[in-house]
Amino acid sequence: MSTSTADSVGRGTKSSKASRDHTKPTAAALKGAIQLGIGYAVGNLSSKPDRDVLMQDFSMVESVFLPSEGSNLTPAHHYPDFRLKTYAPLAFRYFRELFGIKPDDYLYSMCNEPLIELTNPGASSSWFYLTSDDEFIIKTVQHKEAEFLQKLLPGYYMNLNQNPRTLLPKFYGLYCIQCSGVTVRVVVMNNVLPRAMKMHYKYDLKGSSYKRRASRKERVKSSPTFKDLDFQEMHEGLHFDPDTYSALMKTLQRDCRVLESFKIMDYSLLLGIHVSDRKQLGRENRCDSRKGQKVLYSTALESIQGNAKGSEPVADDDTLGGIPAKHKDENLLIFLGIIDILQSYRFIKKVEHSWKALVHDGDTVSVHRPSFYADRFLKFMGSIVFKKMHPLRGASSKRKKNSFYAVKAASQEFLSPLKEEKNEEKKAQSLDNLDADFYSSSKQPDLLPRVSFKPTGNNEEDLENSEARRASSSTIALEDPLPSLSVSPADSELDVYLGHTDSPRGPSCS
Repeated sequence: MSTSTADSVGRGTKSSKASRDHTKPTAAALKGAIQLGIGYAVGNLSSKPDRDVLMQDFSMVESVFLPSEGSNLTPAHHYPDFRLKTYAPLAFRYFRELFGIKPDDYLYSMCNEPLIELTNPGASSSWFYLTSDDEFIIKTVQHKEAEFLQKLLPGYYMNLNQNPRTLLPKFYGLYCIQCSGVTVRVVVMNNVLPRAMKMHYKYDLKGSSYKRRASRKERVKSSPTFKDLDFQEMHEGLHFDPDTYSALMKTLQRDCRVLESFKIMDYSLLLGIHVSDRKQLGRENRCDSRKGQKVLYSTALESIQGNAKGSEPVADDDTLGGIPAKHKDENLLIFLGIIDILQSYRFIKKVEHSWKALVHDGDTVSVHRPSFYADRFLKFMGSIVFKKMHPLRGASSKRKKNSFYAVKAASQEFLSPLKEEKNEEKKAQSLDNLDADFYSSSKQPDLLPRVSFKPTGNNEEDLENSEARRASSSTIALEDPLPSLSVSPADSELDVYLGHTDSPRGPSCS
């Protein structure tokens, strides 16, 4: 069935309006149909041989009807009759294989236990479901978003081949369920914020300021999701060590350039902050279903690390892949990912930006052309949200101090024999005694060249030549350590991706 035929079902009817408004049939029926449909689609793929992904695979749509009484091809079930459409099944199978998701593990996660319904902090009317093992998020999407994702798949495929380590959403499947007269399209993605880790703060950040404050309704929730202006009031920036900061900003810049190339804007950074110093839940009270990470490159720490790891999933630990950071004296674990990337800068978005720009500063509204949006997003993240710790300032001064004392000690070591020799000269008043003391000195450093000469009879002239040679040697020895006084290259390392107007040392933390 072609894409246009598949997506035209129910248009202009009451069910189509229900699909756009996401009118909920019954929670049990919808969740059961989603789980049964995905289980059937993945199981049906096992009969198809493995092969390379072809261009036509990205636009393929498979449709099957699943009656409650069952058929020759479909199992019987206790839900209302529904139709399942699977978009680009072979392409998504490749994506799952790329991230190390085995079909049995995928089926177990999706179908073993009931889905967990989550609240939606955003302005959209999407529903969110979480698998019981914390691995996958199922989100309902509108028709335009599903259509845009399918068009995006070839470029998405190419990007994942080049860079599987990314903070962009990882899509594992796109399905359409027509159940009880309602059409619902769902996409399966990676879960950014694990339930097993208490999130003391959650933020949805865009880098804009216009109406970017959590509503009163959101603030009274037990786990509210705050926005850009709230972050600036509640935090003074999250500080990372220089290597982690650089890796994080490089990943964000690479991802934003990919989104810009697809003309995507209005995306957000979902940020979860766990304060390690606060009292944590006992292990028995935490989510015990997460026995270990099944999906490769799915944690925040893996997504920004450049070095490749083994093909096996990493073992579960107390950090669950969070990125270590600090805020004032608190130790943090950061979980993050870019979300809501299915908004392209279409005509309607251009009109929205123009209208908002008439009543407010156009550069502060969230809807903007992709290139400007990416630059503003990166500058906000790199200067306001994420900041680089500067242990190098103290470490550099310490190195300089150590280098200074090293030079001073070396100079003392070289000059002390000369002082002793002068004292011996005054006492002995004899060049022979001075020469003997000079060679027999146990404090004579190895770097000082051993001077050999014979008296010429002119003691004053010989003494001047000896002093000149010793001073020359001391000068050479003193000059050698001096390069260590220069500023370390790490001290002048630029704060990357913060915009050309920022100072090399980054903004202050005030």
